[in-house]
Amino acid sequence: MKSYRGNAIAAGVLFILCSAASILSIVPLGGTVGAPVDFAKLAGSDNAVVTTALIQFVWAASGMGIAIALYPVLRLFNPTLALGSVVARVVENVVILVGTLSLLALLTVSQQAAGSADPSSFQATGDALVAVREWASPDFVAGLAFVVGTFMYNYVMYRSRLVPRWLSGLGLVGAVLTLVATVNAGFTQDFGFTAVNSVLSAPIGLQEMVLAVWLIVKGFNPSAVRSIAPSTARSTTP
Repeated sequence: MKSYRGNAIAAGVLFILCSAASILSIVPLGGTVGAPVDFAKLAGSDNAVVTTALIQFVWAASGMGIAIALYPVLRLFNPTLALGSVVARVVENVVILVGTLSLLALLTVSQQAAGSADPSSFQATGDALVAVREWASPDFVAGLAFVVGTFMYNYVMYRSRLVPRWLSGLGLVGAVLTLVATVNAGFTQDFGFTAVNSVLSAPIGLQEMVLAVWLIVKGFNPSAVRSIAPSTARSTTP
């Protein structure tokens, strides 16, 4: 019987890598990016912008990888939700990369504006790129896709008991609270580490780290995997 131990370890490592990259992506630029854009300051931060883009690529790739690593075992219990979680998290991280591309485009615009006799003529373009980056961030569009994917795979793990129910249950609660934070950010247009967003998103952050350690150390519940093995074997027998 396959234990899917490798999938569990891969998912756990990717959870940690994704969380670390999402936090580290803030470090290189700090508060440099915002509307109205300070073109001179951003143009002089080209290394920081490129570093941020590389970190966000790691963030996006590891985020997609989480659902992909979980898929082979989750599909044994619910193929539809397992596939849905992969699609949702791929969408989430493609949107994050759209925000990354807007940042790189903003760097180019800033460099052009910094060398122009009339930098104000670039202001509307720069502010529009900042807006794309903010709306595409995990605080709204990417966040909505994240909530959908997270809810799906935690629901499958809760029903199947692949991990303790208190752990997957915390993931379900955390996903709902994160949805509230995301919707609030959309209506208030208050993005970033605000008090409301931080408090409501804390449970899912905690759950993901505990889940990561659990998957690396313990793996999936062997009895849950064994329970589905006979029916899977029958369904694949000619």
